[in-house]
Amino acid sequence: MSDGTKFSEDEMKQINELQQTYISIQNSLGQVSVARMRLEQQLNTLDKDEVNMKNKFTETQNKERDFVDSINKKYGDGNLDLGTGIFTPKSPVKENTKKTDKTL
Repeated sequence: MSDGTKFSEDEMKQINELQQTYISIQNSLGQVSVARMRLEQQLNTLDKDEVNMKNKFTETQNKERDFVDSINKKYGDGNLDLGTGIFTPKSPVKENTKKTDKTL
């Protein structure tokens, strides 16, 4: 009956180093996985924030359009000096009433 072959100290050291390398790799993969999950959570939050801001932008555009429409109905077409708050109506466009004679 054979007692088997005993590995040398150097061979056992190499086996232990390989095992430790695998353990280190597994730990690093776990850390990378957790970091990826956190980044995905951050991206999801950013995506939601972006959608909310786009909706708010559209709402603001609608409010602006409604406001401008109401101001135009109240004051007519013109320009507002934001610094002074003075509204200047546009001059009515004069229609060309000059008739031309056409000869045939």
